[in-house]
Amino acid sequence: MKLFVYHTPELAPDNEIPECAIAVDILRATTTITTALAAGAEAVQVFADLDELMQTSNLHPAHLRLRAAERGGGTVEGFDLGNSPFDYTAEVVKDKRIFMSTTNGTRSLQRVKAAPTVLAAAMINLGSVLNYLKQAQPETVWIVGSGWEGSFSLEDTACAGAIASGLDGSCEWGNDEAIAALSLYRQWSDRLEELFLAASHGQRLLRLNCSADIAYCAKIDLVKILPKQASPGVLVA
Repeated sequence: MKLFVYHTPELAPDNEIPECAIAVDILRATTTITTALAAGAEAVQVFADLDELMQTSNLHPAHLRLRAAERGGGTVEGFDLGNSPFDYTAEVVKDKRIFMSTTNGTRSLQRVKAAPTVLAAAMINLGSVLNYLKQAQPETVWIVGSGWEGSFSLEDTACAGAIASGLDGSCEWGNDEAIAALSLYRQWSDRLEELFLAASHGQRLLRLNCSADIAYCAKIDLVKILPKQASPGVLVA
């Protein structure tokens, strides 16, 4: 297994497709997607574009859909949900399909949707991601961070490093970014919440009074759920 880390979707190669691609947006899209599926959502369908989201969701029965959109950390006006994992309770999402677009995370999922296997990873489902990789042994794995509007983010790289750490000894490093991610995680593995609070996006969320979201996103192995792409852009448990 050869492991590559790309800090943003823009940095992933255009002319290659890995056997397995893992999208990461710790604060907060992939954490929220995992939480929604753990709470019983039927699926999460992701979109980079809000107009496309609206057009597609209009084709789904109204009583079985929820529209979720976030820009700049806040909920987009007119949508049912934003990007806080605490909004995705069983009472709200059970048996519903969530049509979601976020500032960063859904762009990563859209970027890698052509890969044979696409997963969503977060700290809260780290064990499930590692179990899959160890059992499936894909030849090439890309971990694609979401960053913030095209720039590097500490929290996504730390999650990539946590995956690399869990695979250490059973994989080959595909690029320097994988080694850097591993080093970052090992330095901060017992202080993840502190790291996330210091990160630039953590600071943005603090200004939006989302400190509880950050604490939740820093927890490891809260749920045994593996969001996996069933069809392009559609993730199921």
